[in-house]
Amino acid sequence: MIALDTRVGRALSTARVSAPSPGVALAALIVVLVAVAVISPAVLAGADPLAADPLAAQLPPSPRHWFGTDHLGRDVFTRVVHGARYSLSIGVCSVAIAVVAGTALGVLSGLARGPVDEVVTRFLDVVSAFPDLLLALVLISFTGPGTTDLVCALGVASIPRFARVVRAQTLVVQESGYVEQARTFGLSRARLVGRHVLPHAVAQVPILATIGLGTAVLGAAGLSFLGMGPQPPEPEWGAMLAEGRNYLRNAWWIAVLPGVAVTATVVAVSALGRRWQRYYDGRPVG
Repeated sequence: MIALDTRVGRALSTARVSAPSPGVALAALIVVLVAVAVISPAVLAGADPLAADPLAAQLPPSPRHWFGTDHLGRDVFTRVVHGARYSLSIGVCSVAIAVVAGTALGVLSGLARGPVDEVVTRFLDVVSAFPDLLLALVLISFTGPGTTDLVCALGVASIPRFARVVRAQTLVVQESGYVEQARTFGLSRARLVGRHVLPHAVAQVPILATIGLGTAVLGAAGLSFLGMGPQPPEPEWGAMLAEGRNYLRNAWWIAVLPGVAVTATVVAVSALGRRWQRYYDGRPVG
């Protein structure tokens, strides 16, 4: 009877630890809504985000216009929903560039050692010397504003974050016992890298990409706010913030509510990424 009570107590304790907290559940709900807005924005807001109505300009939030209207009479809620596609697309594409390039450089540096490792490490040191947003701003100043240039700039700025982790994991995995054993069995270098080194070296990359997505979305909004991303009248969140800053005194919702969308998305994605990382590291999650 005592053993049964002990097992029940352990099961209940495990359930409490593994059950998602209200904050995590809310973060997951926000991510789902943002994903729906990206894939099919008409499900949440079927109106045209570019349709203007000067007679309905700067209307406050109401049952008809949930987020109010902007200075041209465009529905802010519709623009926020449709703007998710721009902001998330920029974030996802820039993270994809960073993941591919960073993984390639990390594996190359960890496997090659010697002069190649030295060159790659020095390159990562130079790139890391600048904050991501500042480096992206410098790169865009040479290429000019635009969505493609913004994606490339954010992607290049984020490369060291992935390359350093993959390089470190590659060095650790190469010295592990099972790799040494596989090497003694005469496994070719290509099969050794593909079967044993690479899967373990990139195991944390999806977690870092999830966390980095929030940073990329924030960086995209910040650079778009400065006029370096999609140009008006496109409903990108950062561009909407830039348009609405001149109307804060009379129509605060034009800038504040897109800002809330950026903040909620970044916090939700980062929270889920941190929880995933804690689970991967074997730490308690809740």
